[in-house]
Amino acid sequence: MNDLTRIVAAMDLAARLHTGQTRKGPRQEPYLNHVVEVAHMLAEATDGQDTVLIIGGLLHDGLEDGPESPEERAVLERQIESDFGAEALSLIREVTDPESANEAERWQNQIDSVPHKSDRGKLLKIADKTSNLREIVRDPPPHWDRAHRLAYCEWARDVVAGCRGLNETLENWFDKIFEEAVQKYGTESC
Repeated sequence: MNDLTRIVAAMDLAARLHTGQTRKGPRQEPYLNHVVEVAHMLAEATDGQDTVLIIGGLLHDGLEDGPESPEERAVLERQIESDFGAEALSLIREVTDPESANEAERWQNQIDSVPHKSDRGKLLKIADKTSNLREIVRDPPPHWDRAHRLAYCEWARDVVAGCRGLNETLENWFDKIFEEAVQKYGTESC
């Protein structure tokens, strides 16, 4: 299977994994848009030179959001490895949060662990946080008050701080949306 075919196959799998899932904002944007945006940023920022990274962008939330049981997760992991290779599966596992973590634990875990991730894992994290901040600026979750939105942007900044020095384009995109978030929600926390 050539690289383009693998990327389209990953997009197809992402669409199936995220069927019926939506973002948290009032527009209820399909969740698939998020993973496609992440993959698009990664492709553009790396001139499309890393197929595994682009596939990782498409499937980065699949292990967290797709399977409903440990058995289903194991089947999905075998499918990812079979269809996209061990490197892709390793990257997806690397950026997948522990299943039992609550929000505070997950946030702290990402800050603590991101400096130790692979270069691909760090690039994926920057793109993911950029996409998430874009969503918070465009269509914030209505149940998130201003303080929670500010806390999220501060946390995203702290995660990305552990990823810097690899790709100026991705970092600039993050910095731009971070500034927009600060302008929209204030500066107390950010």
